[in-house]
Amino acid sequence: MNLTKPEPRTPGAPVAEADIRASDADRDRVAEILREALAAGRLDPEEHAERIDVVYRAKTMGELEPVVRDLPTVTGGASGPAPYARGPGAPMPAQSLVAVFSASVRKGRWQVPSRINAVAIFGTVEIDLTEAVFPQQEIQINVTSIFGSVDIRVPENVTLRSSGSGVLGSFEIETHEAEDGNAPHVQVNGFALLGSVEARPKRGAWVRDLRDRLRGGHRELREGLLEGHRELREQLREERRERHQQRREEHRELRERLRAERRDHRDRFRKG
Repeated sequence: MNLTKPEPRTPGAPVAEADIRASDADRDRVAEILREALAAGRLDPEEHAERIDVVYRAKTMGELEPVVRDLPTVTGGASGPAPYARGPGAPMPAQSLVAVFSASVRKGRWQVPSRINAVAIFGTVEIDLTEAVFPQQEIQINVTSIFGSVDIRVPENVTLRSSGSGVLGSFEIETHEAEDGNAPHVQVNGFALLGSVEARPKRGAWVRDLRDRLRGGHRELREGLLEGHRELREQLREERRERHQQRREEHRELRERLRAERRDHRDRFRKG
């Protein structure tokens, strides 16, 4: 047995690439390669499930590299360290929801990243955006459902689109176009293999800032209607005053005529 204590790494010495800690973006890139390999028939569902489990448990780049060593990259080239490197313009880390013989739920008040990865293998993933905050306009949700289900709910004042398919499963996205051009845009991509993917707007749920903006428009409309009603009431009051004044004049003329007739009748009576 070797009891020699390993020498500590010299501060400032370069770290081997295999020992670099893997980021969420690195795991997402590897998961995308596996997703393409499954769709192309390079992996069967069991192999894909095993490798996906390894990907989202991996801590270092060295643990990720063997998972796709025998697979081409998404762009068709050979796999290697380059696809996992993060450049200065790399996007913010995505959020991943993985359910393998389990359930994963994300709902309530939360900050939505620009990219979400949902993987359900004999499990259930639920993504509820109805109370979420959208820091950016474009949201992409990549889904993989194998003998599982992915359920997505969005507010009804956002745009919902999809690009995916079901293989002996269902991929049902209720596409929806928001009236406001500045509304968030949620794009759902992926596939369902002997599983289900469903996304639709939740009726009555609205993004708060858009709701306030619409309330402002409704308030302006309501104020315009109230102003119109006030003007109409004033016009009706003026017409009533004019009619009342006209009737008073008519009554006064009638009284004067009756008085004149009574005087004439009295004068004729006295003379006769």
